[in-house]
Amino acid sequence: MISPVRRKLALLPLLLLPLGAAACSSENAETDCTINACTVTFNRGVDARASILGVEAELVSVQGQNVTMRIAGQQITVPVGEGEQAEGFDISVQSVTKDNVVVKISNGGGG
Repeated sequence: MISPVRRKLALLPLLLLPLGAAACSSENAETDCTINACTVTFNRGVDARASILGVEAELVSVQGQNVTMRIAGQQITVPVGEGEQAEGFDISVQSVTKDNVVVKISNGGGG
């Protein structure tokens, strides 16, 4: 038999799950987040942004294989397949298509 305390502790992660999901929001983008990282798929040709990991991430432009984003107010340009750092986050561009841009944003040090 499971003790009442153990039962409550087992339910705690399930109860906190909606809070984690509410911590990120987006406009013209999809997010897939863990505790330390988010993969954001920005739609191209529209104002696309996401609020993730406590910061605002916005797709500014795409010029060939270079993606310009604004992360927590800092504008950076990242080539596809490469990474940069901004405001304590590691940002890598995973892919660019005519329809979207996929970016992984994680807390500095990986995720």
